[in-house]
Amino acid sequence: MLKKFLLVVLLLIVVFVVVGALLPTEYSIERSIDVQAPPAAVHAHVGDLEQWPGWTPWLEQDPSIRVTLGEQTTGVGASQTWTGDSGDGELTFTACDPATGVAYDMAFIMGDVRAPSIGALSYRPAAGGTTVVWSMRGDVGDFMPPVVGGYMNLAMKASIAEMFDRGLAKLKTVVEAAPADAAASGD
Repeated sequence: MLKKFLLVVLLLIVVFVVVGALLPTEYSIERSIDVQAPPAAVHAHVGDLEQWPGWTPWLEQDPSIRVTLGEQTTGVGASQTWTGDSGDGELTFTACDPATGVAYDMAFIMGDVRAPSIGALSYRPAAGGTTVVWSMRGDVGDFMPPVVGGYMNLAMKASIAEMFDRGLAKLKTVVEAAPADAAASGD
């Protein structure tokens, strides 16, 4: 009986390892929402890192997060770092255009491990407003063993997609509630 039990356990471990090794470690997440406002109004909140606490979902998820803004908060080179119970990180705008959106390089930092990714919030014309698309891509295989990375990829994609949905819903509410002339202050 003990031999059968050990054989089943060993078989389960082998299946876990083989499946994990075959799972992809690269990820690409994309979520979108329609906002009843022009791109410039959206950009007033997306293109300035000082405005991100008003719509991003991360502080709700981890209230311990402390964000430090860089010397520049808008335009290419705008940056921020953060620390919190859920980990540390950094983000730098690599593109920032009121008509098309922002792109950024980001890294989650967990001790000595850096998990880089590339993200963007892009704007597309939509009936009566703007479709905002939030995307992120990277490879967990860059910082995790392949067997674990494949499983981590599955869990992370679902978690990030949920956070993007929450953030986009908040962004929609904030932008649509803002006065129409607020977009004039965007860069």
